[in-house]
Amino acid sequence: MSDIVENRLARLRQRMVETNTDLVAVGPGSHMYWLLGLNPHGDERPVMAIVTADHVGVLMPLLNAEASRAQCGSVPFYEWSDADGPLAALTQLLSEANAKRPGLNIVLDEMMRTDFSFLLLDQLDAPTHRFTLDTVGLLRAEKDAEERQLLKDSAVLNDGAFEKAFAALRTGISEVEVRDIIIDHYLANGAQPEFCIVAFGKNSAYPHHHTGTDTLQPDMAVLIDSGCRLRGYPSDMTRCAWYGNARNERFEEVAGIVEQAVQSAQAAALPGVLCSDVDKAAREVINDAGYGPEFLHRTGHGLGVDVHEPPYIAANYPEPLRPGNVFSVEPGIYLKDAFGIRLEDVAFLHPNGVEFLSELPRTVRLLPVKD
Repeated sequence: MSDIVENRLARLRQRMVETNTDLVAVGPGSHMYWLLGLNPHGDERPVMAIVTADHVGVLMPLLNAEASRAQCGSVPFYEWSDADGPLAALTQLLSEANAKRPGLNIVLDEMMRTDFSFLLLDQLDAPTHRFTLDTVGLLRAEKDAEERQLLKDSAVLNDGAFEKAFAALRTGISEVEVRDIIIDHYLANGAQPEFCIVAFGKNSAYPHHHTGTDTLQPDMAVLIDSGCRLRGYPSDMTRCAWYGNARNERFEEVAGIVEQAVQSAQAAALPGVLCSDVDKAAREVINDAGYGPEFLHRTGHGLGVDVHEPPYIAANYPEPLRPGNVFSVEPGIYLKDAFGIRLEDVAFLHPNGVEFLSELPRTVRLLPVKD
């Protein structure tokens, strides 16, 4: 068992004591990958890791066991075949984990298939259950120094992709062509593309625009929101520009308001401050400028193994920030049939405030026309 896995299991068990939790069950996905370094094939065959105070084991289909053991060989597998089904293996796992007594307080992976959860619940005697917010989810949200560096490296690689994309802008280039420049940079530097939005003109007023074949013309806004995955950890950033030989005063005015909102959220983000209050700090700037209805989404989301994970910087998420939290700050203003501006950086929360991981300035670029 690696030092990382041992450390995370120890942290989880300490958290289980603090929350009076008897058993944690996680399925294939990011929780299992973070906890055990295990990313098994997922289909309708039940797979789950069970953690108790003194035992850990993985219910595993026989046909996937060998490949999975190469990822996580030191954790016991309780294998089952298609001919026999999973029940006997699960019963053995629960027995060896001392999880057959009645009234267990258990945590279920909210991302695990419902039929897997029901299979487990049916084998327990009158359990109470909740999801992972105060156990695995809380621990995942508190990144350590190694995770911070992985996220930093991914962000800096992403910076280079944006520089290439903006340098390539010219009249007639399509959104798809710019996307391909970004993706090629990721692949050439050992990363995988996670997502990529390139939006020209009025397309930038749609926060989740689908990159298409529209071409760049003079006097257009440009919005790029993209991220890669490097050594298991993602990046996520948004930058904007105006393409044209003449300045656009309203575009510059709105860009200034969005930048003020970023700075307001950055100043508010301190340990112990509620995520909802950080969202409020950004939203008040935009509301006061008269663009409140045009700020269509939350201020940010956590980032780690997943691109979107807790903590959420949103009005309906009144959880306190903790040192080690990583989250985006991405206020935006979207003016239908004109343009949209979103400025996004990913923040690592230190005890005295946030550090933005990107090294690329948020300055909204004014790009002269190139034919």
